[in-house]
Formats: sequence, C-alpha cells, structure tokens
Amino acid sequence: MPFAAHDLASNAVFFGVLQEHARQMTALFAENPRLNSIFASQQRWLMAQLGLSLHYRPDPQDPAKGLYMGRFVAAAVAYGVASRNTASAFVREMLAYRFARPVDNPPDHRMRPLEPTEVAVQSVVKWLYAHLAILDRLDGGARAVALVENPVLFALLQPAIAQGILENHAVRNPGETFNLFTWANSGGLVMDCFIALIKEFDPQAPRTLVGPVSSTDICQRYLISKTHLKRLMDKAVEMGSLGYEAAAGKNMLWLSQGFVREYWIYQAEKFAIIDAAFHAQAAPEKIADGSALRQLSAVL
Repeated sequence: MPFAAHDLASNAVFFGVLQEHARQMTALFAENPRLNSIFASQQRWLMAQLGLSLHYRPDPQDPAKGLYMGRFVAAAVAYGVASRNTASAFVREMLAYRFARPVDNPPDHRMRPLEPTEVAVQSVVKWLYAHLAILDRLDGGARAVALVENPVLFALLQPAIAQGILENHAVRNPGETFNLFTWANSGGLVMDCFIALIKEFDPQAPRTLVGPVSSTDICQRYLISKTHLKRLMDKAVEMGSLGYEAAAGKNMLWLSQGFVREYWIYQAEKFAIIDAAFHAQAAPEKIADGSALRQLSAVL
C-alpha cells in the first residue's frame, strides 16, 4: 500500500529522512545550476511538470494530443499555473536554452509538436529517482531500482505525478511562508538548505534552531541576489516565521514551528502523490514494453 500523506506528516522518522532529501535536492542543483535555476520557483517547476506530462501522455489516435505550444498554454491557464503570456514565454525560453526542441518527422506536418531534450529529461529522472529512494528508505522497498531497471517507468509515472501535484491544494498552497519562498526564484532551495542544517528537531517546540547561516554563501550557491534574499528573509521575519538569536558570538537562525510544519506537510503530500503513482503504474504488464521510450536507458 502507498504511504498516506497524513501518516508521513505525523512521522518524525519521515522528517529525519527529509533532511537527507533536502541535501540531495541542493546537490542536484549544484550539478547543473544553469538548467536547474530555470525551474527554481514553484511556478516554473509546475510548468515543467505540466509540459512533460503532455509529452508523455500522447494519443496515437489523435496527433494533437501531445506537447504543443497552444495546448501547453491552454493547460497552464486552466490549472491556474500561469497567464498565457507567461506560459508562452516559458516555452520560448525552453527552446532557446535547448531544453526543448521541435519533433523530427511529426505524424502531421501541419502541426509543430515539441519534445524535451535529453538533458532536461535527465534532470527530472534524477529528481524522481531521489524521491523514490527516500520512499524506499522508509519501508525497505525497491522503487528506485525498478526505475533503473525499467526506464519506461518514468514515462508512465511522470504524467500521473504531474496531475496529482497540479490538482493537490496542499502542494500548490501549503502555507503563507512556504509560498513566500517557493514562488521566488531559488526560494525552495533556500528552504531546503535551512531544513538540511537543522541539528536537533522537536516537532512540539515553538522554534527550531538552524544555526549560523551565511547569506553570501547561500546567494553564491543558489544563484540568488543578496537583495532578493534579504527581501525574503525580512518578510519572513515580519511574519514571525524565522528570526535570529545571539549565541556564542554569532547570530543563530531559527524557524518557527509553523514554517517547519508547512514544509513538512508539503513534502508529505508530494511524496504520497509519487508513491501512489508508483503503486498504480509499476505493475509488470505496464512496464514490459518500452520500445517507444528506449532512449531513456541512456539517460539512466
């Protein structure tokens, strides 16, 4: 049975594993900052997930069912992810950076389908692998191994995961402070950094100590300007979501219980969506025929 979000959100063991996940996410960013900075905000991440889901859920009977500029823009507006102009600009940017490209020899030459490039797919495969590996640590499963052994599984999982995320209110709007960070470029990585630095965690404590944090290091590591980071931090301080206390001659960062809970609940909902998709799609008969997506083997 897949993990339920409410069980993960009340399990201190899961929070401990989340800290390792936070370190993995920041490490993935460091592997290719140029690529990953493109998706380092909630809006852009949602658009990337949406675009991939349209690509991996085509309809052989209807050539228009795939990743097309018009279809992507309409879906982004329908889900409330972005305006038409923002969604269109995102696609053009993906083409300019060569994270997407026109499909060669489309079935209908009157249409212009798009597809993600290998480097873009590789980034999301690594993202999914990291999440499956965390779930495996919780129950001793073999989800991550299944992804490696059956690359076609990615194409089955990704549309289901994207739909689950796009339609889940707790993932889209986990809380005021979380939204403040995650809708800002690299704000989610800053949160991951804070969570990863926590040494001792008591879910009942009103404050959780993070320790000394270097703003200069964060800005350099996650490609965020000092002005932008200061604006985020100042706003969060005003909200009572974080603050500083003097100890051992240093300013020690702390996070409020509410801020930590928002992060925890968001992650619990996201991991539950991924686990549900895995259990629904990982049946042997669904992953046996991967001829159309054999190229993913090279990615892994």
